[in-house]
Amino acid sequence: MTEAVIRLEGVHKRFGDLHVLRGIDLVVPAGSVVCVIGPSGSGKSTLLRCINLLEPIDSGRVVFEGKDITTSSRKELEVVRRGIGMVFQQFNLFPHKSVIENVSLAQRTVLKRSAEEARARSESMLERVGLSDKLEEYPERLSGGQQQRVAIARALAMDPHVMLFDEVTSALDPELIKEVLDVMRELANEGMTMIVVTHEIGFARDVANDVVFMDEGVIVEKGPVRRVIDAPREQRTKRFLGLVLEH
Repeated sequence: MTEAVIRLEGVHKRFGDLHVLRGIDLVVPAGSVVCVIGPSGSGKSTLLRCINLLEPIDSGRVVFEGKDITTSSRKELEVVRRGIGMVFQQFNLFPHKSVIENVSLAQRTVLKRSAEEARARSESMLERVGLSDKLEEYPERLSGGQQQRVAIARALAMDPHVMLFDEVTSALDPELIKEVLDVMRELANEGMTMIVVTHEIGFARDVANDVVFMDEGVIVEKGPVRRVIDAPREQRTKRFLGLVLEH
């Protein structure tokens, strides 16, 4: 049995009176791709932010590589987060820094790599996402798809064991979505453990080992792609997929 890289046990999260996550149980084996789908406001993004404890949870446990990280100190969390790369819907690049500087910065400040080491790693990762000709460009000179690929390269340069993707194509024009999804497909093929919150059902069908359907803060249905997307058992899943696949 493949070892679980991430395990959530009975995770609850509230924002004031809003109960956003209601007892989430989830196991993510090493090397697997888990796609999380569901309507807006179902708790998908909060789920991702609770995995690396960007949002502290109210109850339950988050286990990363066999270690319960739920009550980790700030210093311990910094170490944990190095192993969990995250790419957001917004690119969050520094506009006043070049592409290579954006990718190098955290390596130098967090991992304490030398300028030479960080640059070499950055060049390698930018080549991996197809941007080796854009090293000295600034974000404003790049398309949205290129900026998102820089953000992916920046996360990969930190040598994560897991990558979290939060609706990374939803701010992009349709013609730019494919270039970002292609990079993610390659990562999946190379065996990167990935949790992907997405509306791209075609991508989920092609790449995911398991699909999680969330609604109103609970996991309604989870399992292999063929079962959840092609033959869902729950009415809520059927209704959601019916709406999404019509468009």
